[in-house]
Amino acid sequence: MMKGLTLQQLAAKIEGQKALKKDYIADTAGMKIILDGIANTPKLVIPKQGEFNILSTGHDQIAAKVDVPRKYYARMLEKSPALLANNINTWFKLEPEKRMVRTLGPDMRALLSSRYQRIENESIVEAIMPILMGIPDVKIVSCEVTERRLYIQAVAPRVQGEVKKGDVIQSGVVISNSEIGYGAVTVANMDWRLICLNGAISASKFRAYHIGRNIEDNAALWGEDTVQADDRAVLLKARDMVKAAVDENLFRQRIEKMQGLTQIKVEGDPAEAVEVLSQKIGVSDDEKGGILRSLIEGADLSAWGVLNAVTHQAHTARSYDRAVEFEMAGGKLLELSRKDWKEVLEAA
Repeated sequence: MMKGLTLQQLAAKIEGQKALKKDYIADTAGMKIILDGIANTPKLVIPKQGEFNILSTGHDQIAAKVDVPRKYYARMLEKSPALLANNINTWFKLEPEKRMVRTLGPDMRALLSSRYQRIENESIVEAIMPILMGIPDVKIVSCEVTERRLYIQAVAPRVQGEVKKGDVIQSGVVISNSEIGYGAVTVANMDWRLICLNGAISASKFRAYHIGRNIEDNAALWGEDTVQADDRAVLLKARDMVKAAVDENLFRQRIEKMQGLTQIKVEGDPAEAVEVLSQKIGVSDDEKGGILRSLIEGADLSAWGVLNAVTHQAHTARSYDRAVEFEMAGGKLLELSRKDWKEVLEAA
């Protein structure tokens, strides 16, 4: 797991971003991509609101809106920004649609549906933290706000068990949110392994998608009473699920599954086992090599060893988002069927 921010740093970052956020409802027919005169980079023009630099997340969502393959979009962005601007402007006009544009200071970070329900990171933290800190001896082991998501990962040390002698697991919880369309509000179980200070994130106990009422104009968008009313139900449910995520009975069931994985051994070629596994969880060639190295160095050729080789990649992942994806892959492997495990472990 990547260390991320301290709670104080997290609070400061969220508060700093809060002051910079502004959202608009605008028709794509009136929007336009222009090129910066000096850097020749694209900017988004929103009529009567200004020009905004486009972050990578904004580029992804523009490409999705006009149905341009992301690889071709990236090629135009690098090789011919003028061609990119012409393409986007043409499709914006040919297929007009009201959209929500989320900005952060001078930057455009998201192009979303006008039905997108904004659940802000500061609202999540305000609702969740009092409940989270009420868990006895709770430890915040990692937190971060990336360009795409908020993450808070916490452990309840009093709820723990051994998979095998000396291999201690503690129950935990992960809260996450995306303000810009890259994930729901989620509360999920996390099993924290003390040997490697890493977690396996199980399926979410709570998930709320950012789907709300259609917003027609900026006056409605900026109505705080509307925003608060829409958010309240989601926040209350998320808050209630935090304690449930460290339920001891459910934790014991997961420990039993982990103990069962220690009894299933790699019968074929470890390299081939990693190859088959990689197809199931989706990793790059470099990441595949890292999993194999971790499996060999861990000297545990069992399904449990394979699972931990996967989650170990969270320490060296290319980003915090990717690190969490490896932890989530570990959670999925815990639920993998015996048939699928057999396919992995007997690969030759």
